[in-house]
Amino acid sequence: MRSAVFYGTHDLRVEERQTPVPGPGEVLIQVKACGICGTDVHIYEGDKGAAEVQPPTILGHEFAGVIAAVGSDVERFQAGDRVCIDPNGYCGDCDFCRNGQVHFCEHMVGYGTTKNGGFAEYCVVDAGQVYLLGEHTTFLQGAMAEPVACCLHGIDMCGIEPGHQVVVIGGGMIGLLMLQLAKLAGAARVALLEPVAKKRDMGRKLGADVCIDPLQEDVKARLEEEGMTWIRTVIECAGLPATMEQAIDLAGKKGTVMMFGLTKPDAQIAVRPFQIFQKELTLRASYINPHTQHRALQLIDSGRLDVESMVCRTIGLAELENVLADPALRAEGKYIVVPEQ
Repeated sequence: MRSAVFYGTHDLRVEERQTPVPGPGEVLIQVKACGICGTDVHIYEGDKGAAEVQPPTILGHEFAGVIAAVGSDVERFQAGDRVCIDPNGYCGDCDFCRNGQVHFCEHMVGYGTTKNGGFAEYCVVDAGQVYLLGEHTTFLQGAMAEPVACCLHGIDMCGIEPGHQVVVIGGGMIGLLMLQLAKLAGAARVALLEPVAKKRDMGRKLGADVCIDPLQEDVKARLEEEGMTWIRTVIECAGLPATMEQAIDLAGKKGTVMMFGLTKPDAQIAVRPFQIFQKELTLRASYINPHTQHRALQLIDSGRLDVESMVCRTIGLAELENVLADPALRAEGKYIVVPEQ
């Protein structure tokens, strides 16, 4: 099978590998679509992702496809099933797992990080990580289930209530998902801060009440003009120290700041404790997707969440490294790898 194998910083090679065979409790998935995530970019640049990667490894953790074969002891699935996966598997026995905090599992398995993932024509996965796609869900949409699941975990911790005012910083795929989820949670008004005009236009189409270019406009003045004077939640999705500091500054009294964007591991921000004290802010962060994959699939299949508009195009394995290496390409939107393309 053709595979995109990560050998180290800035070293990704498309090569032929033996097609794996599913063992007991495993299924073999023919990958039909696999999203390129910001975590993949971090790993390609030599930074740590959600889990340690030991090269050579096939990256890709946002994928959907068709079950090609099942191993012994697999009764829930059969060849031909349309599926996606939750890439993060937990041991169930460490202190974190036994106390309901599975996403901090001390022995986590991650497809596309600690195990071979979906940037290949086939991938073997533990059957416990597999989810059936809904009747109306395409493979491209199914590949988006994992990022939606991560966003759901973050939005759950934001405490958005009907009538709240919300600001989303960053109009990439994650920001556009968060924008929609904030509206579904009941936010009365949602503002999107995004310097790229094309992404602001997409934000408007997906329900943003206010779209602001933070590089050309006075953000606070514009928000006040729009009647957004008590920002209860700011969701930072750009992953930059400057925008995280901005999020804290924009949050209103009793506000929550969700620092969702992934920074480089050594990034630091300047915080004024008095500002946090004075506004009684809550600073939060969100780590992966514990127990939210099924909800993500339900939302996608219902049609209440648009996960396709932010996809700019599909690419083959041969183009993957170009996208990982080029910020200008990634600025165009979400890329989905179709291994057979």
